[in-house]
Amino acid sequence: MREFAYERATDAGGAVAAVLADPDAVFLGAGTNLVDHLKLGIIAPGKLVDVSGLPLDQVTQLPDGGVRIGSAVRNADLAAHPAIRARYPMLSAALLAGASAQLRNLATTGGNLLQRTRCPYFQDSTVPCNKREPGSGCSAIGGFDRDHAILGASDRCIATHPSDMAVAMTGLDAVVRVLSAVGERQIPLVDFYRLPGDTPDRDTVLDHGDLITAVDLPALEWASTSTYRKVRDRASFAFALVSVAAAVDIADGVVRDARIAFGGVAAKPWRAFAAEAHLRGRAATEENFAAAADTELADARPRRQNGFKIPLARNVLVATLRELSEAR
Repeated sequence: MREFAYERATDAGGAVAAVLADPDAVFLGAGTNLVDHLKLGIIAPGKLVDVSGLPLDQVTQLPDGGVRIGSAVRNADLAAHPAIRARYPMLSAALLAGASAQLRNLATTGGNLLQRTRCPYFQDSTVPCNKREPGSGCSAIGGFDRDHAILGASDRCIATHPSDMAVAMTGLDAVVRVLSAVGERQIPLVDFYRLPGDTPDRDTVLDHGDLITAVDLPALEWASTSTYRKVRDRASFAFALVSVAAAVDIADGVVRDARIAFGGVAAKPWRAFAAEAHLRGRAATEENFAAAADTELADARPRRQNGFKIPLARNVLVATLRELSEAR
C-alpha cells in the first residue's frame, strides 16, 4: 500500500478546502469501501481527509414534511429510525438487505451512495478494466458476466451498481446535498449517477472536492405502502442479482401513482419511469403489473450468462407490486 498523508477535518468547509488543495486527496468516511480499495491497490491517494467526525449524523424533520438524513448517519441507525420505518419502509428494508450487521453499524449514508462496483475485474488490479484504468479495456465483456448489467451498459463497461440503499432512495425521489468551494447545491439522485458511456471511470456527476453533506427525502404520504425485495445468491452479505424498490398508491382497485426502481441491472439504480407511467390509471392487476415490467425491460440487452435477469426482474417486480396491492 502506498504511503499517504492523513488529516482529520473539523468542519465541512475545511474538509472541502483540504481536498481541493491537493488533487491527489480524497475524503475518508467510515472507510468500509475505500479501505478495501487501498488494500487491493485499486486506488492510491496521496492524502486522506477524514470527515467521519463532522456533525452530520442526524435525521431531522423538514418544514415541508420531508426528512433530511445527514451524510454521516450510520446505515443501521437509519434503518431503525422511527420516521424511516413508518414513512419510508422500503428504505429501511433496503438498508437491512445490505452487507452485514457489522458493516451496517459502521457504514454511512454518504459512503453508501459512493460505494463502487463489485465487478470482479474492477477489484482485480492485474486485469484490464476501463472503470479502474481508462482505456485499458473491459475484461467482463467476453468474460464472466453473470452478475452484470442488462440496461444502460456500453462497449466500455458492463458493471452494475452495488448499493441497496441508493435503489430505494432513487425510488423515493431523494435529493443529494453537496458542498463545494462555491457553496451548496442539490442534485436529484436520479441525476447523481452516470451511465458508463465512454467514461466509465466516472460513477457520478461529482467533481473533485465535492462533499455530500445530506440526503433529503421529500414528503410522500403513500410511501408508507412500500417495500424492497432483493434476489441474491445467498441470504446475507451478497449483492443483488436483481432488486426492486416500489411504492404504490391504489384507490378503488386502480393505481393512482407508483414509484419503482431496480437494482442489480445497470451501472446506476434504475428508475423505472416507463413502468410507472404504464401503471398510472390502470387496474391493480397482475396482468397490468407484468405489462408494466415488460414495458420497462423492453430495451434490456443481456450478456452471454445473464439472460436470466430479464425474467427475474419481471417476476420480482410483479411479486412486489402484488404484495403491496394486497397489503392495502
